[in-house]
Amino acid sequence: MRMYDLINKKKKGEALTKEEIEFMITGFTNGEIPDYQMSAMMMAICFQGMNDEETLNLTLAMRDSGDVLDLSAIEGIKVDKHSTGGVGDKTSLVLAPMVAALGIPVAKMSGRGLGHTGGTIDKLECFPGFSTSLTEEQFYQNVNQVKMAIMGQTANLAPADKKLYALRDVTATVDQLSLIASSIMSKKLAAGADAIVLDVKTGNGAFMKTEEDAVALAKEMVKIGKNAGKKMAAVITDMDQPLGNAVGNVLEVKEAILALNGLGPKDFMDVVYALGTQMVLFAEKAKTEEEARAMLEETIKNKTALDKFAEFVEAQGGEKRFVYQPEILPRAGIVMEVINTEEGYVSKIKAEEIGLASLVLGGGRATKDSKIDLTVGVLLNKKRGDKVKMGDVLATIFANDMEKAKEAYAKIVCAYEVQQEEPNPVPMIKGILK
Repeated sequence: MRMYDLINKKKKGEALTKEEIEFMITGFTNGEIPDYQMSAMMMAICFQGMNDEETLNLTLAMRDSGDVLDLSAIEGIKVDKHSTGGVGDKTSLVLAPMVAALGIPVAKMSGRGLGHTGGTIDKLECFPGFSTSLTEEQFYQNVNQVKMAIMGQTANLAPADKKLYALRDVTATVDQLSLIASSIMSKKLAAGADAIVLDVKTGNGAFMKTEEDAVALAKEMVKIGKNAGKKMAAVITDMDQPLGNAVGNVLEVKEAILALNGLGPKDFMDVVYALGTQMVLFAEKAKTEEEARAMLEETIKNKTALDKFAEFVEAQGGEKRFVYQPEILPRAGIVMEVINTEEGYVSKIKAEEIGLASLVLGGGRATKDSKIDLTVGVLLNKKRGDKVKMGDVLATIFANDMEKAKEAYAKIVCAYEVQQEEPNPVPMIKGILK
């Protein structure tokens, strides 16, 4: 078998066999197939596409290129959630403890943030002593005992995807549906859960800008997961404005704790409940969506989700007193208010600009090696649909550098759009695919 022949085959629009895809992925991962040949193949796929069978085989070959977690040592139906990334997305910090409080095992692998989207691990490291560097044995033990654990992705989880993505990133071959879906799903399948709920975001602050593209990606990923024997659902959610009010690591942790105390912003809780409902149904703890949601709401009312979060933080080396006293978490030294200059209603908040403002402040990574400042960020005082007067505070900046604060201010001013008429409400949940 020669890579040259496979490139030629795909160039002509023919389907690659399972064996050919495995040969290609194994050879590329091992360094036997050079970058220039794989670049040619990626471009051929961009032009010719892949059928369902090819996409599944590509995903499985990438999954099997490294470690695949065996979660059979964990009792019960293991559920996991994946978000395609957005601004202010601290969903896992609230969703996982709610689901775990119902006795459903949540075994989650998470990454760090890159660019303006924050990573779950960065947020959790706001708790002094917290560690996601768990051995597989510790991971399994924590899920069995606490019902939830979040660990960092192992270096050997789907290494083919890591190598392939780096190549696609510099050869303009990122935006092909089969390649995007297989990249995401190879890592999710390697993480070993029985059921996966996807939060596929759409809008200005999302990877998929249009609802049509988000639905297409969701369908592709659900299909891959089901064909790999997993229970799958995808929730299409709005990302045309930041999720909740807080953007930035410590600020988002504080908002998550507020949510666990029953004080979460409505848009944020709409997403949490939509995802959680599917997870509870997959775990066979409820028969209807109404019953599943009521169970989740009860974990907030009776504070079992808050207590579960504290137990989880302590089990991974963190100090749980910060969960009950979030005001003692570190905060930035400079606080600057963004003042409104026109009368009307907030019609739009460009999520991407708010994310970039947080990045400017030091709350995100420009490169994988960038050091982030956990204390900086933006708190949105006004959201879409809110009535505003001259002099109202639109947002509050938390910074440790005055020049960076001024740069962030300019971005936030540009992110807000105000109109005279009250805008129509936009639903957070655009649809659910199974």
